Amino acid sequence: MRISSNSMFNYNVAMMNQLQVQLTQTQEQAASGVQLLSAASDPVAYTQAMLLKQTDSITNQQSANITAATNTLSIAGNTMMSVTNLLQSIRSNVLSVAGSSTSSGTLTTMANSLNGQLQQLMGLANSTDGNGNYLFSGYQSSTQPFSTNSSGVVVYNGDSGQQLVQASSTRQIPVSDNGASVFMNIKNGNGTFATSASSSNTGTGVIDVGSVVNQGALTGDSYSISFFVSGGTTTYTVKDTTTSTTVASAQPYTSGQAITFAGMQVSISGSPANNDSFTVAPSTNQSVFQSISNIITALQSGNSTTATNAISGSGLRNIDNAISHMSDVEASQGLRLNELSMLQTNSTSMDVQLKQNISSLQDTNYTSTITALNQQQLALQAAQKSYAQVATLSMFTYI
Repeated sequence: MRISSNSMFNYNVAMMNQLQVQLTQTQEQAASGVQLLSAASDPVAYTQAMLLKQTDSITNQQSANITAATNTLSIAGNTMMSVTNLLQSIRSNVLSVAGSSTSSGTLTTMANSLNGQLQQLMGLANSTDGNGNYLFSGYQSSTQPFSTNSSGVVVYNGDSGQQLVQASSTRQIPVSDNGASVFMNIKNGNGTFATSASSSNTGTGVIDVGSVVNQGALTGDSYSISFFVSGGTTTYTVKDTTTSTTVASAQPYTSGQAITFAGMQVSISGSPANNDSFTVAPSTNQSVFQSISNIITALQSGNSTTATNAISGSGLRNIDNAISHMSDVEASQGLRLNELSMLQTNSTSMDVQLKQNISSLQDTNYTSTITALNQQQLALQAAQKSYAQVATLSMFTYI
């Protein structure tokens, strides 16, 4: 079989072009440090590398989420610590006037001091993060959570939402606590019932916070304890005001002696006046602001018995309840911060592993690449020399 000169020339040119393409690709791999320049280089490895890059991108986003969540929770945690410290200070101030005969001027001064601390508490409850978003507004991060209405009552303007961040493929972490759950929904009294004195009382009777002595006998009803003084003898009557039934009638009163009914026990000390009354009602949710405001109102009355009743009854216990509640919120934030720290560690480890896997698939192996580059250069040079010799051949060379 004879091969024409034209076919031989075409074959040599095609071979040199192929060698030149291979050499150019190898030079690009060496210069860029990337082995997989396109899917054509290695379709299987290229696909694997793309999938790993997508996973790494998700991991990086989750890591950024964790960082942002950690910053927000840290600010919220510091705020809650300040709230707890402030409530501890309020408790100390309240305790200093409990059970003592204090002048009207002193009570007024204390009321003014507590009012200032109440405003500080409002400021903390309206705290923002580093980006100007309110910490305790739920989903309504641009809305100031707390304000005072025309009646002087603190109201919540946010919602009950709790913002979440995607911290891993399987875990969303709550990054916020709405103001309703933190500051508003706190059980008053002893958690089962709350005691209070009538604002019209004129005697020196003071009721304590009470306790549960028989869980099974609790009715969930409200009760009144009314006093009657006649001929130097003081008696009391206990009435279920929910059902309008009398529980105990004309019982002899002894200061400090326990009064037990419907699974509950309270103690009243001092000398109640005729027609003085006290209320025992099921515990309800009450804001920490209202608990403080109630004490301020009692102090502003200038009457030491009224102030002591407000404090020794459910007043001081309400502050304790708030402190305990805030501590629970702090603890929850701390647990979430610990989990975020663990997830960040896992995310960092995963990111390192993913990048190593991607590198093993797509990065240039310089030892093998330089070897291939030298071989391809030699092959191209040999082909060029061979072509140069073949190109000069003709029949006239042999005549």
